[in-house]
Amino acid sequence: MFKKDYMYPMNPMQNGCCQQNCPIVEPAINKCVEREFCHEVNHICPIHTHVINKHIYNHTYTPQYSCSEEDQIINNDPGCCGGFANNGF
Repeated sequence: MFKKDYMYPMNPMQNGCCQQNCPIVEPAINKCVEREFCHEVNHICPIHTHVINKHIYNHTYTPQYSCSEEDQIINNDPGCCGGFANNGF
């Protein structure tokens, strides 16, 4: 019936079992089950943002007019006696 290296008796009547009371153990059937496991792996991707603030000054020139005033005083001083003594004439 079976080979000796399967550890099964050649005769089911051995070891005091009869065919009606002892079940016959068949050789194992190996099944292969493939399973897939999905894993979520978190990655940190650092992103650095460098902000450059540019301050642009546009120079405009507006003329600012000014005015100055000067007072000159001219003294016509005829001197004594009505200006006849020292006028150069």
